[in-house]
Amino acid sequence: MSKGGVVAGVVVGIVVVLVGGAFVADRVVASTVEKRAGDAIEQNFDDVVGTPNVDIGGFPFLTQVLRGSVDEVSGQVDGVTIEGIAATDVRVDATDVTTSEPYTAGTATITATLPTASIDKIVADQTTLDITTTVDGDALKATGTLLGVTLSAGLVPRVQDGKLLVDVKTLSIGGASVSVNSLPKSIGGKLDDIEIPVETGLPEGLALSGVEVVDDGLRITATGTDVVVPAEAP
Repeated sequence: MSKGGVVAGVVVGIVVVLVGGAFVADRVVASTVEKRAGDAIEQNFDDVVGTPNVDIGGFPFLTQVLRGSVDEVSGQVDGVTIEGIAATDVRVDATDVTTSEPYTAGTATITATLPTASIDKIVADQTTLDITTTVDGDALKATGTLLGVTLSAGLVPRVQDGKLLVDVKTLSIGGASVSVNSLPKSIGGKLDDIEIPVETGLPEGLALSGVEVVDDGLRITATGTDVVVPAEAP
């Protein structure tokens, strides 16, 4: 091999080492920040179940830090408690997260599932009725007894003005269908706008924006823009 070829080979080798080293350093720093972000989730939610899993998107990471914001941050945890209500399969997605205080996210979204067992507890706390909630297509079905008579109600959830509400659309008493509209206003009026109080337990800057019925309960979504990340979060 000629001297020129040897020199060229050495140069290529150095470049490979430098690039490889930069890649490793980038990933090490990103991994460290992901770990600290997971710690932040544990610090800012109640009764966290499982170990938070955080992923920082975009590459290289270090150039994002130098630029002053991280393109994408996603986190997932098995469960948390929101305003005393147990939620499962909680996911946090944020974009354009600043790297200096006050830490903010250009956009932030939280999705979580409220299992039927959590809904049972909410209804019991608010009405003293002992019911069992199941999923019935795109609605919920609540079944219980009152004075020895079996009651069954079809519940349809919705989000309005940042609140999670449930309306009773169908009602069966002792096996006989009863029109909700035919009930006295003093009774029928209590079957609409039943609130499931989760909005006050959301991080500041996020508001409920959607809900859908899923196999194991209600899947809620909360969104926000220019959301301030709590200062104690690493």
